[in-house]
Amino acid sequence: MMVDDLGIGDIGCYGNDTISTPNVDRLAADGVKLSQHLAAAPLCTPSRTAFMTGRYALRAGETSSSRVQVILFLAGSGGLPPNETTFAKLLQKQGYTTGIVGKTCKWHLGVNCESRNDHCHHPNNHGFDFFYGLPFTNFNDCKPGAGKGVLVDVQETLWQMSALLALASLTLLAVRASALLRVSWSLAAFLAVLSLLGFTAWFVPFELLRTWNCIIMRNGEVVEQPVKLETLSARLMSEAERFVERHKDGPFLLFLSLAHVHTPLFVSEGFTGKSKHGLYGDNVEEVDWMVGKMMETIERLGLSEKTLMYFTSDHGGHIEEGPKGGWNGIYRGGKAMGGWEGGIRVPGIFRWPGRLNPGREVAEPTSLMDVFPTVVKLAGGTLPEDRILDGRDLMPLLEGRTNRSQHEFMFHYCGMYLNAVRWHPPDSDSIFKVHFFTPNFSPAGAVGCYDTSICMCHGEFVTYHSPPLVFELSGDPSESRPLSPDTEPRLAEVLERVERAVTEHRRTLTPVERQLTWAKVLWKPWLQPCCGTFPFCSCEESNHTSAGAE
Repeated sequence: MMVDDLGIGDIGCYGNDTISTPNVDRLAADGVKLSQHLAAAPLCTPSRTAFMTGRYALRAGETSSSRVQVILFLAGSGGLPPNETTFAKLLQKQGYTTGIVGKTCKWHLGVNCESRNDHCHHPNNHGFDFFYGLPFTNFNDCKPGAGKGVLVDVQETLWQMSALLALASLTLLAVRASALLRVSWSLAAFLAVLSLLGFTAWFVPFELLRTWNCIIMRNGEVVEQPVKLETLSARLMSEAERFVERHKDGPFLLFLSLAHVHTPLFVSEGFTGKSKHGLYGDNVEEVDWMVGKMMETIERLGLSEKTLMYFTSDHGGHIEEGPKGGWNGIYRGGKAMGGWEGGIRVPGIFRWPGRLNPGREVAEPTSLMDVFPTVVKLAGGTLPEDRILDGRDLMPLLEGRTNRSQHEFMFHYCGMYLNAVRWHPPDSDSIFKVHFFTPNFSPAGAVGCYDTSICMCHGEFVTYHSPPLVFELSGDPSESRPLSPDTEPRLAEVLERVERAVTEHRRTLTPVERQLTWAKVLWKPWLQPCCGTFPFCSCEESNHTSAGAE
C-alpha cells in the first residue's frame, strides 16, 4: 500500500498526535516499523521506477537534466522501458496472480510508445495481470476549479503569443479597411494563421487536459474519461477487496497505489471535516480508513498469517503546498528537494503475523528498492543476473536475524544529478550524509522553493558546495549542523571514502535511452488513450459505490 506525497510526520506511530491514524498505527504495532526508510528519489516517476525495478531510476532513463522531472502527459511516449523487469513480472513466473489498483493506479510510468493501443509501458506489459485505476496521476486539472498543474508558464506564453498575433492581424485589417496604409492581405493572413496555430497549441493539449490525462482504465480499456473524483476512493477499495477475494485460494500480489494525498485534495463524503487539519487531515484519515479496510479483508478471509502487508509513501510531503501539503516531521526539506531528508525519508511498515515479531522498530537505513529482492525471494524466485540491483533483501532485518543494514552506501539523486551520498561505516553506528549541492530556497529565508512551487535540480536553481556539506544523521537527523574538522575527527576520511564510493557507483552506470526528454513527455494525439472516437473522448463508469467513515 503506497500513498502519494505523504509526509512521515503525518502518521501517529511516527509522532503525529493530532491526525487520527489508528489503522496504520495498528499495522505498526502488529509488525515492524522502519524509522530510516528511504525513497530512491523525491519525486513520483523516478521513485516509483526504482520501487518497481529495485534499481535507481537513472538506470532506466527515468531522470532528467532539465525542469522536466516527471511524466507530464499520458499521451507522451516516455515511460518504464519494456526491457526493465518489475518484481510483479518475476512473481508471475512463480505462479502469482498480480494486480495493481489505484487512482490512475498512480502508475505514472507511461502507457504507449508508438500507437494508441500498443500499451508498451502499461502495467499489463510489466507483470500485472490486472490493472484498475488512473494510468497517470492526480493533479490540479483533474479537479474542476483547482487550477492548472502542467507547464503553467508555457500555457501563459502560448496564450499571450496567440492573443498578440490575433491583435496584430486585426489591427492590420483595420488599417487596410480604413485606407490609412497599404497592407498586404497575405501578411494579415499569415499573422492570423500563426495566431490560430498558437491558440491550438495552447487550447487542445492544455485546456482539455482533464480529458486527456484524468482517466480510469480497467486493464487496457478506458472506462471513465474524465475521472469523477468524488466516488474514486470507494471504487478503488471495492476493486482491491474483490481482487483479494477472487484470488484468496492461490498466491497473489496486490499493489494498492493510492491517489491520496497528492493535490488536488479530495475526500469521500463521510470524511469531510472529520479531522483537526482541514482537507489535508481529512485525506490522511481517509487513507487510514483504506488501510483498515484492507486489513479487515485479509483478516476476514483468514489470510493474515499467509500475507505480508507493507505500507509506505512514494516520497516526502510537498511543503510548498502549505496547509494542502504534508508534514515531514523533524526532517529538513520535502518533495523534489533532492537529498534533503524530508523529501526521501518515508513511513515503512511491514506486518506478517506469525513470521514477524510485533512491535519492533528498525532504525537502520533501508530503501523502497529493497521490496524488489524481498518479495521475489519470498516467492521462491531468482533475482535477475543480467542487471545490477540496488535493493537488498529486507527479511534478515525484519526477522531480527541481523541488526545491520546491507546498505553501506546509498545514493540520492536530484533528477539525473547525484545530489548526496549516505555512508553507514561498517565499524560504527554513525550515518554520514554528504551533500554535493542543495536547492536554492525562495524567497530568501524560506524553507522551500515557493517562487517556483517545486525545487529544480540544475543551473541557477542549486548551489554547489566545495567542500561538500556533511551531516551525521544519528545525532543530527534534522541536518541542521554541518560537520567541520573541529567537530568530527573522521571528516576527511568520510569525504575520501564517499568519493571512492561515488567513483565505484558511476562505473556501474551504462548509457540508456532517456525517457524524460521534451520529445518524449509532450502530448502526442496519436498516443492518447480514448473511450469513443478521438478526439471525442468521453465516458462514465457505471455502478458507482460510495464510501463512508467507520
